[in-house]
Amino acid sequence: MDSIPSALSACGDSAGTRTDRRAHVSRRSRPRWFSCIGAGALIAVGYMDPGNWATALDGGARYGYRMLSVVLAASLMGLLLQWIASTVGVVTGQDLGELCRRHYSRRTTLALWITSEIAIVACDVAEVVGSAVALQLLLGVSLGVGVLLSAAGTFAMLALQHRGQRPLQVTVTMLMLFVGVCFGIELALAQPAWHSVLAGLVPRADMLRDTGMIWLAVGILGATVMPHNLYLHSALVKTQAAQGGREAIAKALRSVNIDTFASLTLAFVVNAALLIVAAAVFHARGHDGIPDLADASRLIAPLLGSHAAGVLFAAALLACGLNATVTGTLAGQVVMEGFLRLKIAGRYRALLTRSLAIGPALLAVTAFGQHGSSQLLIASQVVLSLQLPMAVIPLVRFASNGDLMGRWRLRGAPLGLAWLCAGLVVVVNAALLWQLAMNG
Repeated sequence: MDSIPSALSACGDSAGTRTDRRAHVSRRSRPRWFSCIGAGALIAVGYMDPGNWATALDGGARYGYRMLSVVLAASLMGLLLQWIASTVGVVTGQDLGELCRRHYSRRTTLALWITSEIAIVACDVAEVVGSAVALQLLLGVSLGVGVLLSAAGTFAMLALQHRGQRPLQVTVTMLMLFVGVCFGIELALAQPAWHSVLAGLVPRADMLRDTGMIWLAVGILGATVMPHNLYLHSALVKTQAAQGGREAIAKALRSVNIDTFASLTLAFVVNAALLIVAAAVFHARGHDGIPDLADASRLIAPLLGSHAAGVLFAAALLACGLNATVTGTLAGQVVMEGFLRLKIAGRYRALLTRSLAIGPALLAVTAFGQHGSSQLLIASQVVLSLQLPMAVIPLVRFASNGDLMGRWRLRGAPLGLAWLCAGLVVVVNAALLWQLAMNG
């Protein structure tokens, strides 16, 4: 690691040296519509994408409420890491990609950039396939046509930015609220065994001996703690204390922390509801082999005795897929600019990532039919988990550096928990690779 500039040293004194650069960054890169949505809400959108649906539904259908402890652990881990990422962004005035470019060698920077791009494409695959499944259910089109329509939906969402900030703000917010309402209704219809739900929050050691559970646990981890969200979060808040000074930074951190905790708590509730519904509707009734999101939607209506349940399921899935396109596109822009200083318009960035994602999506649905889409979704989330250490380890190193963070450096119990999270990610990924090697 290259030496960190002394201009960023200690506490309040370092803050004053960042004023001009912060003001410049604020004018140059702050999204026009960010100030009303909040960074935490935007990050929460990424925590409820179709990849989360695939892993949570598969986990609930196969293992009942047992995987709920994994959802809780992954959500707590995500909350801690997003808090660290937002703190680094506010205090330093730089996002994680910029910090890597400034303080690592060019070779290391390029390697980290490539892994970040792989994670973004993997996430985009999940959004394409999930939206395609939803369109198939709602419109009756083939899955291949749904893949192409989902790509068009991306540009429709991004086109809202050309009509000013308000339309996109309202659209993203309303879609999030719509998803929450849908799953509130689904939970009421499913009538889960709440004592079993509480028991499912307790971790079980036998998970590490079951290849299927490890695979799903890694998928849930990747779907929840997405590496590119760490880059995006640090970028969205880096201008919040643009005037520098201890008081400005402390005030900004309080606001950002409330936003982060509230938004990611909502994301956990939605993800937990997904798994609980799957456990109560499918596993409890003997349907433990739900191979596809489309099958889940078709089965949920007769099992709950309500046609509306299937429609709400598909509509909420489409809402999550469309919302996630906003996060994915922004993350791609942040990563490319942070690591390479390369700017690209949002519509062109969306075209690039969607083009890379459509290929695997079309290949899977053509070769395996609709049942291949679910496996592709879960596999994409496993890819995210395997990439996660490449973002978490640099993040914790920067956050704990006193010269860079001053009085806000990560220390004590939070630092220990952060390194524990990093170690846990590495161990779980290694366990998966070992199991696959032994069984393959």
